[in-house]
Amino acid sequence: MKDLKLESERLTLRKIKKEDFDEISIILKDKEVMYAWEKGFSNDEVNQWIDKNIERYKRDGYSYLIAHEKESGECIGLMGPLIETIDNNNFAGIAYILNKKCWGKGYALEGTKVCLDYLFKVIKVEEVVAQIKYNNLSSIKVAKNLKMSKKGQYNRIYDDKTMLHYVYSISKDEFLNDTIT
Repeated sequence: MKDLKLESERLTLRKIKKEDFDEISIILKDKEVMYAWEKGFSNDEVNQWIDKNIERYKRDGYSYLIAHEKESGECIGLMGPLIETIDNNNFAGIAYILNKKCWGKGYALEGTKVCLDYLFKVIKVEEVVAQIKYNNLSSIKVAKNLKMSKKGQYNRIYDDKTMLHYVYSISKDEFLNDTIT
């Protein structure tokens, strides 16, 4: 997993490096993109986020990846397979944060399909979850288009704020036996 790289028809996804700060900060500093966090990140928070993902690679073997469009080389966002902690329990999960100029182009669905494929076929997990803030309608739509179903909800604490999140999931059998369009 040292050189984890995933590809879809239009995207390449690879591990994040410290040198990706400028591309990542465009996304994480944008309050409109980060509305589920209720704020845009500062430079320090962007660096901490990058460091956290690099640490996750060492600990878990995977985490958020930086996604580039193949044709243009442009950074379209951050997405990946990762370990999600929900109510102190760990689950294989997927997550996605896209640059706002890339919204509505199908990149989240395309990239997360590749992440699901990786988790089910390479890591060999039986279930994958996505935790989504209750009012993040775009992310809920992506989860539903991935054929994920709402499994439950919980309150996530972030920056001393309690935020209701829904938990969507899909099993290995559901993913492998269904064609996601």
